[in-house]
Amino acid sequence: MRVETIATRLKLGLAGGGLVLAGALLAGPAAADMAAAEKWVDAEFQPSTLSRAEQLKEMEWFIKAAEPFKGMEIKVVSETIPTHDYESKVLTKAFEEITGIKVTHDLIQEGDVIEKLQIQMQSGDNVFDAYVNDSDLIGTHFRYGHVVNLTDWMAGEGKDVTLPTLDVDDFIGKSFTTGPDGKLYQLPDQQFANLYWFRYDWFSRPEFKAKFKEIYGYELGVPVNWSAYEDIAEFFSEHVGEIDGVAVFGHMDYGKKAPDLGWRFTDAWLSMAGAGDKGLPNGKPVDEWGIRVDGCRPVGASVTRGGATNSPAAKYALRKYMDWLRKYAPPGALGMDFYQSLPSLAKGNVAQQIFWYTAFTASMIEPGPVVNEDGTPKWRMAPSPHGPYWEEGQKLGYQDTGSWTLMKSTPVDRRKAAWLFAQFTVSKSVSLKKTIVGLTPIRDSDIRSETMTQMAPKLGGLVEFYRSPARVAWTPTGTNVPDYPKLAQLWWQNIGEAVSGEVTVDTAMDNLAREQDRVLQRIARSGVQGDCGPKLNEEQDADFWLKQAGSPKAKLANEKPQGETVDYDKLIQAWREGRVR
Repeated sequence: MRVETIATRLKLGLAGGGLVLAGALLAGPAAADMAAAEKWVDAEFQPSTLSRAEQLKEMEWFIKAAEPFKGMEIKVVSETIPTHDYESKVLTKAFEEITGIKVTHDLIQEGDVIEKLQIQMQSGDNVFDAYVNDSDLIGTHFRYGHVVNLTDWMAGEGKDVTLPTLDVDDFIGKSFTTGPDGKLYQLPDQQFANLYWFRYDWFSRPEFKAKFKEIYGYELGVPVNWSAYEDIAEFFSEHVGEIDGVAVFGHMDYGKKAPDLGWRFTDAWLSMAGAGDKGLPNGKPVDEWGIRVDGCRPVGASVTRGGATNSPAAKYALRKYMDWLRKYAPPGALGMDFYQSLPSLAKGNVAQQIFWYTAFTASMIEPGPVVNEDGTPKWRMAPSPHGPYWEEGQKLGYQDTGSWTLMKSTPVDRRKAAWLFAQFTVSKSVSLKKTIVGLTPIRDSDIRSETMTQMAPKLGGLVEFYRSPARVAWTPTGTNVPDYPKLAQLWWQNIGEAVSGEVTVDTAMDNLAREQDRVLQRIARSGVQGDCGPKLNEEQDADFWLKQAGSPKAKLANEKPQGETVDYDKLIQAWREGRVR
């Protein structure tokens, strides 16, 4: 199994220890199930932040809670990433042996997960018994009323199948899955951030450091702003050009007109440029999509309605993305989609990438051009640099939080059985091992464990990031977006037209903002979202809004301020001491 390969390479002792419990635990009709629980706890669910006795106590609870559903077969679904592959192949088997409930865990593309979810919402038919879908849909789930409110479920109808040691406050993504009403709508299952990736070994070479300072007047280091990122991209592409006989490039990205081009932007690119307002986890009243809300009501995306989707900062963000892709990325990047671009960094010819998901950490520590012989990475991850419109107090980047979601249209008995499996996959008995497998941590207790401390040197900054106070500035799509499926598809279509040269940047973003407003208007007319549904502002001259405080922000006279960098090792030390920088 790939997981064990990673664990072995990291020299972790994953085998469980301790004596087999006997007596009271094994007494009665559940004895065979407890034997299975002991087998899995000892052979697979190590290490854990719980003691062996505490793990077995959790397993005993699952056995008793699952008794009414023994023999039931349920179906759940998620996107295809290593974490979910582990759930599908390993945790379903463990759960069935321990509880007697058979789970089929389907793995499909993220877009297909959303499509299946939409079908169930619209038809009322029970397509799946539970979904792991992004918390990006929190605004959708909160407003449409198709999703089970977990806060009330755990205290009411689902209380008898809610794990007493679930410890909701231990989940690092809890704020992302909470609606404006303060209720929890989704339970985090895996989490990863979109960070900056760079070749630490190249950035450390004295000749490159000296040459960079000579040309640009400041130190080569982790870029704090987009100006520095651009300078570094130019430096490696044009002034270095070749390292050890291999052509190198200062930037990597993708540009094919496809649905994943939309994620490239809705995953907080505009907020990284500084288009939105201050506020965490998302800007208020204007968020990272450029949608303004009044209270909980979306009131517009266009600047003429107080939104920022076609603001100067948003247009700057698209323009920079296109410029860097054409000037500094390897040949062919413009025609790649997200999945085709993934292997590029592992080839060892790219100096940095501003938009990189930590979900792919596991693949980047495999032996190859970007890993040293001792298993330590030649690369590091660091905070995302920000654009010139960004201000202190704004979100700085994106975190993906794939979360368990229950539908009201699922029969209660099937919903309860699925809820048991969902909790099993995130329980403290299982979660640390699952974190080691997919490197997508969800619990604060796991990320602060001694196991993760031991792993940290081989993970390129992942552990330090998730332990740092800066972590809170990376957040998923927030509650301002009232219908993620309908609105998300507008992004790749309009941005794709700009990237392919069919329209200008200004036209693309103006069209996108206008089309978002049309969708908001249609939802408003339907009245289906109630008091938190859209109610658009009347249009006014753009200057009216651009002169107001906050977002949308007027065009800056200088969109390329002085580049600023920070020494990576000093940054990491600050994180370890509990400081942002």
